[in-house]
Amino acid sequence: MRPLVHWEHRMYSGDFRELPLVRAHLAHDLAGFDPDLVGTLQLCLSELFANTLKYTDSGTVHGEVLRALSMPDRATLRLSVSDSGGGGGVPRIPVGRSDDEWGLAEGQRGLLLVENLSRRWGHHPLGPWGDLGTGVWAEFDADPDAVPSGLRPYVFTRD
Repeated sequence: MRPLVHWEHRMYSGDFRELPLVRAHLAHDLAGFDPDLVGTLQLCLSELFANTLKYTDSGTVHGEVLRALSMPDRATLRLSVSDSGGGGGVPRIPVGRSDDEWGLAEGQRGLLLVENLSRRWGHHPLGPWGDLGTGVWAEFDADPDAVPSGLRPYVFTRD
């Protein structure tokens, strides 16, 4: 099924200094949406962006991060972040921690945050072989009556 609305993908270098720009671009793309919803997506995007830099080759000198944003229907915003591969694993929420261990943990809470703020989330490999990268996506509820008017599908063209 084609998305109702598909914003143009945005590519970023694998540098933590890009994070303010990443957040600003998302706010720009979602202008007119509920500010609380935009803030929630910005927070989740920040976590996903940071994870790609920390756990994959996206955080290396030539690494990149791709951000995708779409509305598959009038009640859903779908955010996706894809990395450059090289992480060797799949995104997961740590399990088997006691309450004390969670309390002392300084990291590895980002996906737990995404899980709790989104309707659902998941991941998929970017290619069927090797470690070419992983796309992590999350879906968020949007009030169909509060969706800004004038949103149009992004049309992909070939030169």
